[in-house]
Amino acid sequence: MARMKCCAKCFGDQGLHKRIQRTSDEVGVCSYCGSEKVALVLPRKLAERFELLIGTYQAHEDGRLLIEWLRADWSLFTHPKMDNSRAKDLLAEILDDGEIVRSKFVPSIVQQANRLVEWEELREELMYKNRFFPEVNIDKDRLKYLLSWLTADAGELPTTWFRARIQQGNAPYDVKEMGAPPRQSASHGRANPAGIPYLYLASTGETAVCEVRPHTGETASVCEFKTPRNLKFVDLRSPRAMVSPFMLEDADEIVRMRADLPFLERLGDELTRPVLPQAAAIDYTPSQYLCEFIKKCGYQGVIYRSSVGQGINLALFDPSLPEPRSIKQFKISRVSVDVNEIASR
Repeated sequence: MARMKCCAKCFGDQGLHKRIQRTSDEVGVCSYCGSEKVALVLPRKLAERFELLIGTYQAHEDGRLLIEWLRADWSLFTHPKMDNSRAKDLLAEILDDGEIVRSKFVPSIVQQANRLVEWEELREELMYKNRFFPEVNIDKDRLKYLLSWLTADAGELPTTWFRARIQQGNAPYDVKEMGAPPRQSASHGRANPAGIPYLYLASTGETAVCEVRPHTGETASVCEFKTPRNLKFVDLRSPRAMVSPFMLEDADEIVRMRADLPFLERLGDELTRPVLPQAAAIDYTPSQYLCEFIKKCGYQGVIYRSSVGQGINLALFDPSLPEPRSIKQFKISRVSVDVNEIASR
């Protein structure tokens, strides 16, 4: 009887992906998630790295199952077919222990990172006290290191992006008019301070139109841009899915990184959270500070989730890098509004 084998798609982790690609000697159908034409390995070949990770948790009757911790902390077992039953079977095979996957655990060492608290204090100071010479200090060396884990894989990103502008009449804008505004008229944005123009792009034309907050009946010109392949971006969409515990050297580093992940998620929220237009000049200050730091670290832009569309957004620090291509027009047929009742007196 053939032994069951797993693949990188079972886990959705870049560290395991590299390890499986390096050690696999077979391509076929995964026994667990069903993926086809993938590199396969015996689960036990992953035992060493998993044992290091599992060693940062300890048994506790009031805890959670290991697979629940691994999903919540590190976004493991993300394949749609990897439900709890299959994930437990795979983890039991990796660890050669059917009992451990049914036991409850808690983190063995709870390290309290103060970076999230420091960031909240810094954003408050930037908005309301000191904008250019803040007194709150954050560990910039650690932040730079953490951002290095969020470097986007250029091979998985689109090279075609889109920017939209609401038309003032029936004629579309010229391609030359679809770039970033000149610096003397560049207002503050989610990523850029006033007077420092960035180019805001979206992964689809529809998302680009949503980002300019159109009204029903308006027409938008949408320009396609082609970006070079060699650009380096920070991707703030899903830090837990990008940071691999299997690429960390020891248990202390795993514990420290686990403590920093909420901080990284908070940074992603800075670029996604909806901001009222009348408050934008103040509320955008923390995300502008963050993007300025990212730019100083040598990145060409930052990728973040769209708060109004289904695609992703890119804030490009140098607007001259992409090549503008064709123009299309979009007619806004309907604008949807979702409301939630809040407590009233």
